[in-house]
Amino acid sequence: MKNNYVKMTLMSAALAAFLLPVAAQTSSTSPSGSTPPSATPPATTNAPATPNAGATPTGTAPKSPETAQRINQRKENQQDRIAGGVDHGSLTPGETQSLEKQESGINQEEKTMRQQDNGHLTTADRQAIQQQQNNMNNQIYKDKHNAAVQNTNPTAAPTNKVNGREQHEQQRIAGGIKSGELTPAETANLEKQQNHIDQEVKSDRAANGGHLTQQEKNQIQHQQNKAGHQIYKDKHNAKK
Repeated sequence: MKNNYVKMTLMSAALAAFLLPVAAQTSSTSPSGSTPPSATPPATTNAPATPNAGATPTGTAPKSPETAQRINQRKENQQDRIAGGVDHGSLTPGETQSLEKQESGINQEEKTMRQQDNGHLTTADRQAIQQQQNNMNNQIYKDKHNAAVQNTNPTAAPTNKVNGREQHEQQRIAGGIKSGELTPAETANLEKQQNHIDQEVKSDRAANGGHLTQQEKNQIQHQQNKAGHQIYKDKHNAKK
């Protein structure tokens, strides 16, 4: 009897030792048998991250305002205004000569700047040229609206062939600038040539009470013919 009691005690101890790990494993599992939340991997998504709306895309530099076209447009506009002033009589020969000299100086300076930078203009160069163009623009307005006029009828044709040719050449130069057929160097040379003719007209008129003799007109027209040929040559050559 005593042996049976000992045997039952040993069997109960063995059974308890066997069941203890199973009980421990069961207590670590949720009642539903699912994996605890801490063991669940975080959800992933394939949607790309939204970039900062104010950020600049990598490798993209902000574009600086294009000013080369603006410089050429200003030159063209100013040439047209000078030509119009000659046509309408709102610019005297002396004023025209002075404006042409100023325009020639700006073009020559642009030519020099480009030569120093392999044909390009730096930002500082462009700003300097635009400032000079602003000054010239103001001078054109001032000269065209002062009291010194050579033709009181603004709808009339040019007062003579000399003025008519001068207006025509200015328009051709303006057209060459707009179309790109005239380089800055060519424009500077043509303006220098026009300035020389304007200076001669001014001197001739000053020596004859504001008039030109027939001989002087012939001489001026001869020089205008040469200028016209040079404009054509520069606009149709292959150097661009």
